[in-house]
Amino acid sequence: MSDRLDTIRRRFSRSAAGDYDAHAHVQRTMAESLAEFVIGRNASNHMENAKILEIGCGTGALTLMLRNVWPNAEITALDVAPAMLEAAKRRLRAAVPTQKRLNPDIQFLVADVEAWTRQAACGSFELIVSNACFQWLAHPRETLCELKRLLRPGGMLAFTTFGAETFRELHTAFELAYRAQGLKPQRHGLPLHTAKEWNAMLAAAGFMNPRRRQNVRIERYPTVRDFLHAIKAIGASASVASPSGRIGLRRLFHDMFQHYETRYGDSNGILATYELLLLHGFAPK
Repeated sequence: MSDRLDTIRRRFSRSAAGDYDAHAHVQRTMAESLAEFVIGRNASNHMENAKILEIGCGTGALTLMLRNVWPNAEITALDVAPAMLEAAKRRLRAAVPTQKRLNPDIQFLVADVEAWTRQAACGSFELIVSNACFQWLAHPRETLCELKRLLRPGGMLAFTTFGAETFRELHTAFELAYRAQGLKPQRHGLPLHTAKEWNAMLAAAGFMNPRRRQNVRIERYPTVRDFLHAIKAIGASASVASPSGRIGLRRLFHDMFQHYETRYGDSNGILATYELLLLHGFAPK
């Protein structure tokens, strides 16, 4: 396992053991939108016994939504963090009567999707879904190609992820903090693709009729510190860059807090932008 992947696994394992669900309001909204979309698009299809792959199932919010609509579907749910899978299992067990076992047609696997897809059988699934996960892919173009290979003819890939405008206030505040010290700004956090870029990658991977939806959601937090705590609680991080020279990380964050609160705060707290993307495409028939 690479250092990058191990870091992601440890972050999300800690989140699952902590208060992930208490802070994952945006992710829950994204899961509901994705579930509504895929259920609506497949309402006329015969999905009762379909095979579904869920990538990055997390604590199982989307998994449960799919199971409730298609109780006999065979769902394979992947996540890189074992603690997330355990949380998902608990969620689904709690959702069924105590006299019934967890649906045996749900298979939970600890796996890195980018490695797992290269070994999975061609044409295995009618539907592949993923909620708030694809921003973590190290090789999205290659992975999309593999996912198309795993779909049966006419099968659909649908996923949500965060667009490039996500946390624009945070990035602006960091940029101002760097420039105030006469330093070249560094990006803190994940580099995010635009909706247009994802759509182009879907088309390049061979998906038919790729489409995208975009929605901007503004969240309010009491303070910048509370905002960063919420990000950390869901497994993300605001500090990927490593400032050097005459400015240290503590000083950088102090200055960033001030710029953030001055530009985007008031007596009711601070604002944070989330750009939510929903994309889908079909395997050729």
